[in-house]
Amino acid sequence: MADDTNREYIAKQRKASTASTWYGVAALDSDSIYRSIDRSELMAGRSRSFRSVAVAAALLCLLAAHGCSASKHHKPKPKPKPSPGGAISGNASSSSNSSTTPPPAPPLPTPPTPTPAPIPTPTPSPGSSSSNGSISGGGGWLNARATWYGAPNGAGPDDNGGACGFKNVNLPPFSAMTSCGNEPLFKDGKGCGSCYQIRCVAHQACSGVPEIVIITDMNYYPVSLYHFDLSGTAFGAMAKDNRNDELRHAGIIDIQFRRVPCQYAGLTVTFHVEQGSNPNYLAILVEYENGDGDVVQVDIMESRPAADGTLVPTGVWTPMRESWGSIWRLDTNHPQQGPFSLRITNESGKSLVADDVIPADWQPNAVYSSLVQFDD
Repeated sequence: MADDTNREYIAKQRKASTASTWYGVAALDSDSIYRSIDRSELMAGRSRSFRSVAVAAALLCLLAAHGCSASKHHKPKPKPKPSPGGAISGNASSSSNSSTTPPPAPPLPTPPTPTPAPIPTPTPSPGSSSSNGSISGGGGWLNARATWYGAPNGAGPDDNGGACGFKNVNLPPFSAMTSCGNEPLFKDGKGCGSCYQIRCVAHQACSGVPEIVIITDMNYYPVSLYHFDLSGTAFGAMAKDNRNDELRHAGIIDIQFRRVPCQYAGLTVTFHVEQGSNPNYLAILVEYENGDGDVVQVDIMESRPAADGTLVPTGVWTPMRESWGSIWRLDTNHPQQGPFSLRITNESGKSLVADDVIPADWQPNAVYSSLVQFDD
């Protein structure tokens, strides 16, 4: 009887557990409940109240277990909040799926700007380095190198001219004793007309006797710090008697040089009006200056009609511009009126004035000699 009663009770509980859930989970398993009650007590016929208490206790345990499970599986887990620095706190900080942006890489350091090495001053070879003295004149001998060009017994250029603008340098007073000078000697044209003593002592054909040459041309060959490219005549003049050709065959030799005053005996400063000159364009070659032999500035003064119809100087000096070599020019937007006076200044700063040296009826390609000359 007791066993039948228990079975009836368990059947009712199974029916109730099948129809009921707590938070979506099956409430009871009848076999488990059945096993949870001591079969011996059921067989002993304990009172219904005792069974009710036991079943209630089992139900409480199951409810407690179900509540923990529900909180574990159904309560949504809060998303971790990012830390102020952008990293995710908790387990998310180590997750491989983290979407945090890494901090930017520090900028690469700017490489320092390389300092260019200073350009060294040209150091001439032992045969061409400068010794004591000054190229301006009045000093000791300086070292240089020499070559030659043109005909063996010629004046250098085929047209007997050169980059200074001088004409007929094969004739006196140049007499083919001429030379090209590199930039320290040519001086962009302001060295034209300078006079130098030269001598060679390092070749067996050298006489060692100084000879005077005049700068009438230019060269830019990087032979040495000072380079004289001489006419064939001037190069051979440094040789011993009858050994001119032997010395010229050397091609390039070491020499010594020094600046000396030019001396144009019996000549005054001369002006050559260049071909192509006209009242609005006047180009003048200056030559035969004693002393420095070169010119660094030329000024011109034109004339104007006086009340009596004669032409008188205006009293106004107008600077001329260096055209090329020893040629100076004046470009104007109105016709110039002669006669013209010219003022020339040499490298030493000395000036002289040739009054009315170019007449009012001047002609292109004409030579006009002055009455003035520099002191030696």
